Formats: sequence, structure tokens, C-alpha cells
Amino acid sequence: MGVRVMVVDDHRLLAEALASALKLRGHRVLAAAAPSAGAADLVVSRAPEVCLLGTGTPAEPGVFEPVARIKKERPQVAVVVLGPVPSPRGIAAAFAAGASGYVRHDERIEGVERAMIKARAGDAAVAPGLLQGAFAELLNPAAQPDDEGARLLQLLTPREVEVLVRVAEGEDTRLIAAGMAIAPSTARTHVQRVLMKLGVGSRLEAAALAARTGLLDRATASRRAAAALDAPADAPTDGPGAAPPHVTGPPAPGRLGRGGQTPPSRGAAQGHPGRVSPGYGEGGQVPPGRAPNDPGYPGRPGRPELGPRGGGAGPTPGPGRG
Repeated sequence: MGVRVMVVDDHRLLAEALASALKLRGHRVLAAAAPSAGAADLVVSRAPEVCLLGTGTPAEPGVFEPVARIKKERPQVAVVVLGPVPSPRGIAAAFAAGASGYVRHDERIEGVERAMIKARAGDAAVAPGLLQGAFAELLNPAAQPDDEGARLLQLLTPREVEVLVRVAEGEDTRLIAAGMAIAPSTARTHVQRVLMKLGVGSRLEAAALAARTGLLDRATASRRAAAALDAPADAPTDGPGAAPPHVTGPPAPGRLGRGGQTPPSRGAAQGHPGRVSPGYGEGGQVPPGRAPNDPGYPGRPGRPELGPRGGGAGPTPGPGRG
């Protein structure tokens, strides 16, 4: 009994050739269409038993979106992918989207026919070895990473990562050198190494590659993380972990009396030790009954109210003095 089948491929010639071969073998071909991007609408409207979907890039992201839509709107349709020599990731992507089988492009027509019949019966139409690889990829998706941004980031040193970020921000050699506190010649060398490791010929190409692969986002995040680790923590201003108050050094030499002691009855800020300020009696003491700020106290020349130098009256004689 023949299978109601649709053949969809990006190459119309391949789709029509396969459709003709299947018709000769007694199968009912509902359509042979191209490109495969419009397969979902056609399959949903025709509702075949099996859809043969050809693709040349099984590992490319989004290539199996039509398969996912077909399985969502027509779950009874079995989709068999026709692709190149497969990688485990391509096989895994096909089955993850809902495909029932995977057949290589160079398979004989008998192999395609057997895959169609198995898929219609609900079996996995794929060679056992390919199926094992597909399940291993589904269970361990990180085993064979294909993240181009992560791969390129591993090629660069932390300093080269910073240089790449600055290049992407439009900085020239002079600004890169100033921002990194290095010589312009050193900055130029770092830029050349970045271009060589990324396999590009100009700064513009490096910036475009970094943005396209996600390398720039990763590099920026790596740079911020490194800056956060290098930044010192803020010291608390109070509490148990607070820094001690600022303590000044010892008093300046010459401000203390003999033996380094402040003279009695005087602070270090009252005057130079060992010298009696005007208006003080013997030993630097204020005589009884007189205040040191008394404007009439003798011995304070240069004040307008105390002597002829300031143009005022002379000193007022104190008690017991002529």
C-alpha cells in the first residue's frame, strides 16, 4: 500500500526528482515544493501521512521550525528529514523539533521508502548509530558546545578582552593607551594580536564579529566582573569595623619646655615655651588682680590703645606702679 507523501526541498529539481521516483514505486505524491521555508503551510493544508523535508544545513538554528509547527498543528503527520552527512547535533535538533526520522541525501530510493513506511508506523526512521548519537546530544547538550562567542573569548587574554571592548566602543590607539595606562606602541601591539586571534583584518571587522557572535557581550561582562574583583571594599565609618580616628603626630619640636614637658599653668597653644608673653609676670604667671587681656596691662606695645605707635593713649599704670 502506497504512502500519501509530500516532498519539500530548497532545491526544486531534487524535490521533483524524488517525487517522480516515489510515484513510480506506487506512492501518492501530493506535492513537490520548494523552498522548504513554506513547507509548514502546505503540509498543514494537505495533511499527508509523511512529509519528506530536505535541508542542507541541519545544524543551523531555526532550520527545523517548520517541523515544530507541523507537529503542533498536524501531529499525525510524520516528518522525515533528508539531510547531508549528519552530525549528532543536527540529528538531535531534528528529533527535538518533532521529526520521526533522518535520512542522508545520498541514500538510495529503497532506503528512503523504508524510512517513510517506518515513520508512518510510528517508529524512528533512523540508523541505530545515528539515533544513539542524537539521544546523547539531547541528554548532554553542552558536551559539544558550538558557541562561537565563548570559543573566541577563550582565545583572548584579559588585557586583550579589554582592548577588544575599547575597539568596539570606537577608541583609537591613543585613547586605548591612555585608558589602560600603557604606551601607544603597546596598545597597538595588543590590537594587532586581537585581530590576528579573531582572524579579521581590521578593527571594524573585529567589532562586527564580536557583536554578531555575542563575544562583545561576554567580553563586557568579563571586564565588569574583573573590575568588581579588583575594586577595594568601602571601609565603614562607624561600628566595630570602623577605621580608627585620625591621630596627629607629636607636637612640633620647639613647642615644649625642658624635658619635652609643657610648662605648668600653660598649654602648648598659649605661646612659645620658655618665653614670657607680654603682660605676664615672672615665671609666666599673671600677677594677682590683673587679667591677661586687660588693655591697660603694661608690656603690650603696638596696640593702638596702648601706646604712641598706634596713635592712642599710653598705658594705664597699674596698681603699685609709677
